[in-house]
Amino acid sequence: MLLKVDFPYTNNVAECEAWIIGLQAAIDFKVKELEVFDDSILTIFQMLGQWKTNDAKLVLYHEYLEELAENFEKISFTNTPRIKNQFEDALVTLASMVSITKENLIEPVKIEIAKGPAHCDAIEVNDEQPWYEDIKHFLRTSQYPTFANRCDRKILWRLAAHYFLSGEVLYRRSFDATLLRCADEIEAQRLMGEIH
Repeated sequence: MLLKVDFPYTNNVAECEAWIIGLQAAIDFKVKELEVFDDSILTIFQMLGQWKTNDAKLVLYHEYLEELAENFEKISFTNTPRIKNQFEDALVTLASMVSITKENLIEPVKIEIAKGPAHCDAIEVNDEQPWYEDIKHFLRTSQYPTFANRCDRKILWRLAAHYFLSGEVLYRRSFDATLLRCADEIEAQRLMGEIH
């Protein structure tokens, strides 16, 4: 989440504005336990009640922040060194350079990290046959499953190019020529038990 303050402000005011927006977002998402990371020791100690502010503008901010913090069952604050905030600093720099109006509002940026190939998510678990049965059958007989449409055949043909059969055991060729043995769920659990 990125906030651009569009009125005269000090760094401490901008920090409080960012905290308010963040806490309000957490409240909107019905978060019960919250851990706040910030590179400002001043703001964290003020939120913990260890330091007080004499600045009249900041007193109102801190009263509101304390009121927002009461919406959580548990809230904790962690200081993060500035050196670990490179991504956030880049966003702040970008926001300060852009002129934002109501006509050119920027939609939120969603960043996702893929934990594996997307086609793996499309594989349906079937208790009767292992996940690789269609590939194995295709390599053995060069025949597509009867239910396969044109798109399924194309995908199966491409997938099969990365596999080969050695007797009844199916292997996948990895990018570095390592052979990876294919296993169904039961065999995989057995192998993991033997290894560990």
